Amino acid sequence: MPNIILTIRTDKPEAELGLFKAKRQLQYYKWPADHRLAETIHLKIKHLLDDNKLSLKDLNSIVVFKGPGSFTGLRIGLSVANALASSLEIPIVAATGDQWIERSQARLDKGENEKLAIPEYGSPPHITLPKK
Repeated sequence: MPNIILTIRTDKPEAELGLFKAKRQLQYYKWPADHRLAETIHLKIKHLLDDNKLSLKDLNSIVVFKGPGSFTGLRIGLSVANALASSLEIPIVAATGDQWIERSQARLDKGENEKLAIPEYGSPPHITLPKK
């Protein structure tokens, strides 16, 4: 069976999911997730798979956009991507920039697997010190 790839992008208010069979796009879906990303992402993944008569077990790899972008959006998207890749025991790769999907697919073709995708927020975190 050809490689089935789930793509996830959650760095901005409009989240994106894609499903590819090898390098051919089966479906690409955008929705206004904004502050409801954590509530909607799992349901949207299920709908994407159902629309293509696939299940999570059919996924062979995951590609995720790692930033820069929204702290909360990236945290949620990468957490979901990492959890799926780990639980399904499939490769995960992450990238930035306009051609993030194509570059990630090329890395998968080379057999790369980050095992844990780490976000790039675009600036250092601003951590508030605890009050004394």
